[in-house]
Amino acid sequence: MMNKLLVTAAALALTAVSASAETIRWARAGDSITLDPHSQNEGPTHALAHQMYDPLLQRDMSGAIIPVLATEWAALPDNPNIWRFKLRQGVSYHDGAAFDSEDVVFSLNRAMADGSEMKELLSSVKEVRAVDSHTVDIETHGANPLLINNLTNMFIMDKGWAEANDVMTPHDVAKGETNFATMNTNGTGAFMLVSRSVDEKTVLTANPNYWGKDIYPNQVSELIYTPIQSAATRVAALLSGEVDIIQDVPVQDLGRVSATDGLSVGTAAQNRVIFFGLDTKEGPTSNLKVRQAMNIAINRDAIKQVVMRGQSDPTGVIMPPFVNGWTEALNAYPTYDIEAAKALMAEAGLADGFDITLNCPNDRYINDEAICQAAVGMMGQIGINVTLDAKPKAQHFPIAKGGEADFYMLGWGVPTFDSHYIFNYLVHTQTNDRGSWNPTGFSDADVDAMIASLESETDLAKRDATIASIWSKVQDAQMYLPIHNQVLNWGMKSNIEFAVQPEDQPHFQFLKMN
Repeated sequence: MMNKLLVTAAALALTAVSASAETIRWARAGDSITLDPHSQNEGPTHALAHQMYDPLLQRDMSGAIIPVLATEWAALPDNPNIWRFKLRQGVSYHDGAAFDSEDVVFSLNRAMADGSEMKELLSSVKEVRAVDSHTVDIETHGANPLLINNLTNMFIMDKGWAEANDVMTPHDVAKGETNFATMNTNGTGAFMLVSRSVDEKTVLTANPNYWGKDIYPNQVSELIYTPIQSAATRVAALLSGEVDIIQDVPVQDLGRVSATDGLSVGTAAQNRVIFFGLDTKEGPTSNLKVRQAMNIAINRDAIKQVVMRGQSDPTGVIMPPFVNGWTEALNAYPTYDIEAAKALMAEAGLADGFDITLNCPNDRYINDEAICQAAVGMMGQIGINVTLDAKPKAQHFPIAKGGEADFYMLGWGVPTFDSHYIFNYLVHTQTNDRGSWNPTGFSDADVDAMIASLESETDLAKRDATIASIWSKVQDAQMYLPIHNQVLNWGMKSNIEFAVQPEDQPHFQFLKMN
């Protein structure tokens, strides 16, 4: 009888949703790497996961932090090392199971397990405890004023579902592992998974029991996600009406899309920087003078004007302006100077240049491969013979992260809006729980200690001074060659009202139809 009642209720709810709802066909350049919510820390992967899974809190379409599965949170007045979270009542998973504290404890511990790319965000966590069925404490090693910033992409899974399907730990993509959660989901989010074909199409349907159905517009009844790597094909799909919204509108087509009747382009600065990484351990790039020469051989203004058609913000630091620690002085980029670069190459004993491979993605960042092609020519001007190896991100990321590349492209968003996130992933020495995206070989014990200290420093002036000191070290080491901060362009039907989110994450429960 109970099952029959549930089915009837679900059917009635579906009818109510479909009465005022729309199918939205959504496309972007690349697919989600996996549906396992703790396996990867990658933008498009999180963007798809956000449709089906919820974190305790998240950033909305303006970038502001809002309550999701937690309704209140604060550090305890008598112990700043403990953050207490009050959980939302009456929430259920897509399969009908009830959400409670044990799921939060399980999920955060899962996100700290081997195989998870999310664990660096929780590196300050000592213990996660259930106080009662809808209250959770997170204790950190020292007061961590930025803990909530680290939870915006930390998705909550049902412990019972994970146990039943043997997905107690995330799968390690770099090792080629998969698990049941790679292709199946059971979240509390606005949409439920209907079908998935990797790199082809993922179909979602509105969750009739979504806790937020009276909070957000929820006008999308069906969401069809189609990765389209080719920029020309992606734009053609929008122009022909095959899809309703595309991210990654190529800069050369902005005018054509915006001038087409029935279409519009939304634009916003993105919280993401694009840069090249260099091996500092071995080979010619282990020489600081070579890295300095390569840095001033990059003509960032030309990349902006020719490759990006003006749609980029050149920079001298791997940190967008959104991030705590950013300054105009750090952002200033060096003067493009080929003669000075040649002089540095000569001082390094490499006046005749050398051969190197540039590993580059071709479906992840705006004009990623074209930027790399431009860099090949620029390096050639100082005698560096670059072979370009461009691949889809699913193949590129393991190469870049695994230390197999001497010269590689990467883009980095900062969901915490704080420098610590960059330092912990890209600057800290590679250890079991830090530095996972620092294959450069840069390692400085003093810098590592300063990075760890940021997680418990509550004196903001002292904390900011430490951030400035670390940035000084990073800039001096020059293991990264900053290029520019990205500008986002979303193309969509003009009857769609949808703000461009600074993390490039469309949360479709916010979408409105005019």
